[in-house]
Amino acid sequence: MPDVDINALGDQIANLTLKQAKELSDYIKEKYGIEPAAGGAVMMAGPAAAAPEAAAVQTEFDVVLTSFGDKKLDVVKVVKNLTGASLMDAKKLVEGVPAKIKEKVSKEDAEKVKAELTAVGATVEVK
Repeated sequence: MPDVDINALGDQIANLTLKQAKELSDYIKEKYGIEPAAGGAVMMAGPAAAAPEAAAVQTEFDVVLTSFGDKKLDVVKVVKNLTGASLMDAKKLVEGVPAKIKEKVSKEDAEKVKAELTAVGATVEVK
C-alpha cells in the first residue's frame, strides 16, 4: 500500500484540469526531459510517473467519412460547404471513402461536422 504522501499526490494529479495537466506535462518535459511514450505509456525513472499520463488526453480530432449512404449528392454538398472545396473536389473526396473531412479540430467542432454529415445519411467516425 502506498504511503499517505503518494496517495495525496495521486489524488491531486487525478483532479487536474486539462490545462493544468498540460502545464504539468510541459514542466516535467522541460525540467527533467521526461515525456509520454507514443502509446501513452510513461517512459521514465523515478517518482511522478502518473503526471505525464494525465496530459495524454486527446484534444484534436479528425472527422472521417466512412460511407456516403444513399444520398451521395447531399453528402457532396455538405462536404463542399464544410471544406470550402470545389464541387468536383468534394465529389472526389466523398467517393474516396474513407476520407478525412476535417483534421485536428476540437471535439465540439468534430461533433458539429459529424452531425451535419449524418443528418444527410453519411456514416462518420471521429478519431
